[in-house]
Amino acid sequence: MKILQVITSLQIGGAEKLISEISPLLRDKGHEVDVLAFDGVETHFKRSLEEAGIKVYSFSKNCNVYNPLVILKLVKIMRNYDIVHTHNTAPQLFAAIGSMLCSVLLVTTEHNTSNRRRDWKCYAPIDRWMYKRYNKVICISNQAEENLKAFHPSLKNVCTIYNGVDVQKFHDAKPLECIRSEKTTVVMVAGFRYQKDQDTLIKSFSHLDENRFELWLVGNGERCPELECLVKELNLESTVKFMGIRADIPEVLQSADIVVMSSHFEGLSLSNVEGMSVGKPFIASDVDGLREVVSGYGLLFPHGDDKELASIIKRLAEDKDFYKQIADKCWERAQMYDIKKMVDSYNDLFVSLKRDLTCSLPAQVKP
Repeated sequence: MKILQVITSLQIGGAEKLISEISPLLRDKGHEVDVLAFDGVETHFKRSLEEAGIKVYSFSKNCNVYNPLVILKLVKIMRNYDIVHTHNTAPQLFAAIGSMLCSVLLVTTEHNTSNRRRDWKCYAPIDRWMYKRYNKVICISNQAEENLKAFHPSLKNVCTIYNGVDVQKFHDAKPLECIRSEKTTVVMVAGFRYQKDQDTLIKSFSHLDENRFELWLVGNGERCPELECLVKELNLESTVKFMGIRADIPEVLQSADIVVMSSHFEGLSLSNVEGMSVGKPFIASDVDGLREVVSGYGLLFPHGDDKELASIIKRLAEDKDFYKQIADKCWERAQMYDIKKMVDSYNDLFVSLKRDLTCSLPAQVKP
């Protein structure tokens, strides 16, 4: 089959990483897989796909991804594929509109348990119409599926496929001696955007000894200046390091002692599973999407509670037996989310949709 993955850009993020990893693996199963990123800015994920032999289309660099004129360009490309698989708001809506002008199977993945659209009551009718244009809506966790169905009870075309990562690659990665610290190092890998809550993690370090603890923030985004100001306000410049976008995430995670995901909400965070894959203790906000994966294995702290987060970090640093117990359980949990299981599920779904379409066609028009 010919499959097109569509996303706004290939900047750092869970959806972007999913595309960069799943596309070559689906191709290995015999499919022709290409990627369309509305914004063609050069990124690590874009280069990674191209180096793997995946064709990457784009409209222009730094384009307005919400410009409706994009729809006409999108339709021209969509016509060449059997399945169009979308990610993020603009591609979801524009592909749904475009499907009225061409005949393709539409699939989308919901990467979070919530989104800002659900706060806009006037947008609800558009949302309902959009989802009904899709042959299948995939959620990346049970909680994400439950929340979507609660918001749109009439939706019947919904299923869950858990995100996965190459857990062995992360587990086997070697630490980077050039960045290792004598201090107990905590790392968080996430885009600096409204969904994430680096603020609470930064504030937690105001309760920790600056001579014993260090924080690495990996990523970038529109909230970076705001977070840099917070670090200055708390006089944590010598403790908090902004590491930017990195291509060596497995090695960075292995170089730290503790991995944290502080967030307001999640779908099923790939950074979450990656963090548990390196055999280090993983701490997460007690919110939808994180709770589902971490509970009973890693450690949860109340949403926004910087003092409790600091207390957990301190205990892990001081109690070696507790540290090892949590690290071992995190590795056990990570292995349940191996990327091979995820790719098999996507492949089975795509094959099933294509087969059902073929069976529904009149005999004289079947391919």
